Amino acid sequence: MRTELQNDPQAIALAQQVAQSMFAVDTATKDTMGIEILVCEPGRAVLRMPVQPLHLNGHQICHGGFIFTLADSTFAFACNSYNKAAVAAGCSIEFLKPAKLGDVLTCEGVEQTLSGRHGIYDMRVTNQHGDTIALFRGKSAQIQGTVIPA
Repeated sequence: MRTELQNDPQAIALAQQVAQSMFAVDTATKDTMGIEILVCEPGRAVLRMPVQPLHLNGHQICHGGFIFTLADSTFAFACNSYNKAAVAAGCSIEFLKPAKLGDVLTCEGVEQTLSGRHGIYDMRVTNQHGDTIALFRGKSAQIQGTVIPA
């Protein structure tokens, strides 16, 4: 993680502006999933999602695709936090424990490395009890452009 930027007020303000800009038009994250952003700072994001009836699968537990989307959205906010447009180049997820109706899932995404155009980010999804529900690792690739005008 780029710790020197974690305490830089300008870098933090930029990350928050990028997050607000992306979130405003992210229908999947905000409207469909009911996800909210708790934190966005350089190389790090924290998002939260309550498990609702529409998230349940045939076993009456949270569908893995919704947990994946929470982690993937967290990944997106963390890797775009520098205002350099970035997309997923690859990712994997491990489901460790089921999430149930009424659970509140929180996902923290943290940059592990950023070198050139590529970064590696780790996401941990936990429930309201602190139990780890899933671990997600994503590889980002920066593309041309910025999220907000530079």
